[in-house]
Amino acid sequence: MSTQVSPTVRRRRLGLELKRLRDEQRLSREEVAAHLEVSVSTVSRIETGRGGLRPKDLRQLLDLYGVSDEATRSDLEALARAGKVQGWWTRHAGELRSAYSTFIGLEAEASWLLDFEAITVPGLLQTESYARALLASALPAMTDDAIEARVRVRIQRQRARLDGATPVDLWAIIDESVIRRQVGGSLVMREQLKHLVEMAGRPNVTLQVLPYAAGAHPGVIGSFVVLRFVQDPDVAYIEGVAGDVYAEGTDVQRFTLAFDGLRAAAASPGASRDMLEAALDDLR
Repeated sequence: MSTQVSPTVRRRRLGLELKRLRDEQRLSREEVAAHLEVSVSTVSRIETGRGGLRPKDLRQLLDLYGVSDEATRSDLEALARAGKVQGWWTRHAGELRSAYSTFIGLEAEASWLLDFEAITVPGLLQTESYARALLASALPAMTDDAIEARVRVRIQRQRARLDGATPVDLWAIIDESVIRRQVGGSLVMREQLKHLVEMAGRPNVTLQVLPYAAGAHPGVIGSFVVLRFVQDPDVAYIEGVAGDVYAEGTDVQRFTLAFDGLRAAAASPGASRDMLEAALDDLR
């Protein structure tokens, strides 16, 4: 369970409810956009929780959808206000992609994270040195200051979700190549492997390594994270060079099933720890 009340989650919850109300009235997004005198893309952003909503527009929408119950209207207005509160990550908005900021906002209130990484160590489990070396290699055109800003955000994510009074439950599966690829050189990688061993010992962290011997596996679709919430629907996040993608609704099931397959194919947590120790010995 998390203690962070995320405005991103509140906007998403409001958007889902507004979409449900629109569907009940059998109105198209085009019709709603015309009523509000905004673009269709604006309505889409509101319903997916990616955009804000003015109190006036919310009242117009509730009138359009025939919501007359004052308690319901009050609850939705409260969600809209909560969605405007700034999270800690908002201070770094100029340094982060919009989709990544949305992910941090969702992660802030997720109760469970199912994370499969085919190439790199999961962000929540990276050391500062590893994160710095990874960003410098992956984004060579980025300035040193920009890299340091992103590293700070990554470390703050870790503190917020792993070091608080109620840390998130993280189940991470990493491909064996992740622990064999020397990001930043042997010294940086040794520190990172030691950190993984330490983190795997935490009660809220389960870490599995997917060995080469597993052959073809459900993770061929690439890295992804499934975020689970107590009150809200699951969402899957897929980060890519061409852009970040969010899967919601029935599409999330595809990633949940893939993760279940990866859990079965990966080494057990105990055997995975042995693999981490072996990789660490090879660097000595």
